[in-house]
Amino acid sequence: MSATVSFKVPSPGGPQPVTVSYARVGSGEPLLLLHGIGHHRQAWDPVVDILATERDVIAVDLPGFGVSPALPDGLAYDLPTTTAVFGAFCEALGLDRPHVAGNSLGGLLALELGRGQLARSVTALSPAGFWSEAERRYAFGVLLAMRHISRRLPLPLVERLSRSAAGRTMLTSTIYARPGRRSPEAVVAETLALAQATGFDATLRAGSTVRFTDDIPTVPVTVAWGTRDMLLVRRQGVRAKQIVPRARLVRLPGCGHCPMSDDPALVARVILDGSRRPGTPQTQGA
Repeated sequence: MSATVSFKVPSPGGPQPVTVSYARVGSGEPLLLLHGIGHHRQAWDPVVDILATERDVIAVDLPGFGVSPALPDGLAYDLPTTTAVFGAFCEALGLDRPHVAGNSLGGLLALELGRGQLARSVTALSPAGFWSEAERRYAFGVLLAMRHISRRLPLPLVERLSRSAAGRTMLTSTIYARPGRRSPEAVVAETLALAQATGFDATLRAGSTVRFTDDIPTVPVTVAWGTRDMLLVRRQGVRAKQIVPRARLVRLPGCGHCPMSDDPALVARVILDGSRRPGTPQTQGA
């Protein structure tokens, strides 16, 4: 069920109001799902029903993405602010250290929440922040090109392209290894979400200096990477394992940067396994 919640977040100029849109389904221990830059919470739709059989699933639109309003003046789209936003979000919903799973930017945010002891487990799918400078510039260049194209394409053309597998491949093959599996409606919606994301430019600028460099010794962490990720190449997963040595590193065969629709059953199993295993994780490939 879709809903919104408003709460205050500290800023140098005093507490600022933030509103976040989310959908909630299922029962069990809480599981917070965080999408990547330019995406929206519907990115998780392929796996939500599976996850909801065991978890109280809360999928959110990050501020300035999907239908969540932009952050107010005085709040930056940087990592500390966004982490504070989701700490306040969890408090507003009465979520006591939920499990957190995130993809790309959302994976980085999930790791930050784990580092801050705000999550009981973390599953990060192709998380940002483990790139070399050259890899970051490449990824940001691709994202900017995708954003430019999404804003230039007329809606009737997007709708027409979405009706064929070839058209869906043209629109989404950068982030999906199996774009033909996306429904026409989903492709249209996520193209519009990218074009209309008010937080995109500021988030990308804030990310230009981001690196994740800290271990997370007290929270179970799973890092999973698609073998066909064309945006953040999978060797970044090896770096993540070096930085977070207790993490369980999982390979997602045949999956792209956003693996949730490429292999929903596998991704759901990885997330659920990560939230079930509080012991010392094991490496399962890279």
